[in-house]
Amino acid sequence: MKYGAKMIAESTLEAVENSNPERDYEVDFTIPEFTCLCPQSNFPDFATIRIRYIPDRKLVELKSLKLYINKFRDQEMFHEAAVNRILDDLVGLVSPRFMEVVGDFNVRGNIKTVVTARHAQKGYSPNGRSRAV
Repeated sequence: MKYGAKMIAESTLEAVENSNPERDYEVDFTIPEFTCLCPQSNFPDFATIRIRYIPDRKLVELKSLKLYINKFRDQEMFHEAAVNRILDDLVGLVSPRFMEVVGDFNVRGNIKTVVTARHAQKGYSPNGRSRAV
């Protein structure tokens, strides 16, 4: 196994402490080379994944995110499952105030698919105003 494949296989998502947890601020990631495999054909599906979040006490560590995303390249899953799994894994890791994951998948069979999944902490609203969730 080459060193890159070994790094991906052995990696885990990691979080780091947020040095400004008192402040609402937004973090945006764009991942333009996401791929997974179609569970029916095994053909690769390509997408740009966009992750936008307002952190609470923890941040996503970037190198671990890169390696985590690369693990999807050999996994068979539908577009919706991939986007929801990324959201669930990241929410479980950093418990953000708000997070949105968008999977903008390349055209396949003449159909363009964009999947958006969101999470917000119960009662969280920007600017300190609470709202029902």
